[in-house]
Amino acid sequence: MRTTIAEIARKAGVSTATVDRVLNEREGVRPRTREIVLRIARDLGYFGPQTDSAATGVRIDFVLPAGRNSFMRQLRTHLIGEAGGKPDLTICIHDVEQWSSGRVAQKLRELHGQTDAIGIVAPDRPEVREELNTLARTGIKVATLVSDLPSVEKVGYVGVDNRAAGRLAGLLLGRLIGAGTRRDVALLVGLRAYRGHEEREMGFRSILADEFPDLRITTYAEVGDNRDRAYHEMQRILNSGQVAGIYNVGSGNQGIAQALHEARTSRKTVFIGHDLTDATRIMLIDRTMDAVIDQNARVEAREVIRLLTDAVRNVTSSLYLPRLQVIFRENIPEI
Repeated sequence: MRTTIAEIARKAGVSTATVDRVLNEREGVRPRTREIVLRIARDLGYFGPQTDSAATGVRIDFVLPAGRNSFMRQLRTHLIGEAGGKPDLTICIHDVEQWSSGRVAQKLRELHGQTDAIGIVAPDRPEVREELNTLARTGIKVATLVSDLPSVEKVGYVGVDNRAAGRLAGLLLGRLIGAGTRRDVALLVGLRAYRGHEEREMGFRSILADEFPDLRITTYAEVGDNRDRAYHEMQRILNSGQVAGIYNVGSGNQGIAQALHEARTSRKTVFIGHDLTDATRIMLIDRTMDAVIDQNARVEAREVIRLLTDAVRNVTSSLYLPRLQVIFRENIPEI
């Protein structure tokens, strides 16, 4: 059965109208979008079976944190879905329990000589960087995902500008709370070992200092991307006094929401977080969260697989990185 326009649109993250314009060579589509639609159409067999017998099989291993992080579960699903339509690609996903730099480094050591490429979400620690650089020197292609590691020898980073994401969160919080009165806000960080979380915190603090000096970060907690810990930290914060706003840098939104509901303050507190998931969708609908800053796990999965596959095959291609998108109650898209 021939691939449909709807299937191509879903994979490419565009409308069916855009796909139709591309396939019929009509104007009104950006060159990069046109390139993506055509590539996906070819991959899905829209133009008939591919006859490139020179294509060799590629194995990519992904090292991700285990646990109940909704965004990471969503990312896994999209990685598997993207790989499913490529018969010459094998992916292996390694969920590392008790996420620590030592366990991540150990998993990387186990992959020596076993793979063509590695995509990784990792803490920024010396032992992790050393193992990744050792792998890269043996010819294994490395890409960082979601949170970058700048000093690692890699073919690229697939993810958003996390400092810009933190500044965007501060802008939203400041505008929604309003100016003119000194107000207290809470800052919750997932894992400071993630460079991406550090960068979000830096951006958030920077814009509050520059543009919203009346907002004071009076409470700070590291919740380890754990919803139970986020719940208890939020309880502690609320017991010490009311806060006007909350910015959660990482995961744990469900725990924060539970504490807000129990304290009956969910409608009195501006709550900004990250990543559109089934859970944050519900929190937007019931007005517990005011805004979600999304980075689009589907695009990240698609682009990291393409980046690493092309690198293994020595093909040069440009990246189509995910854009930051602010989701409110009134513009919730499909996940």
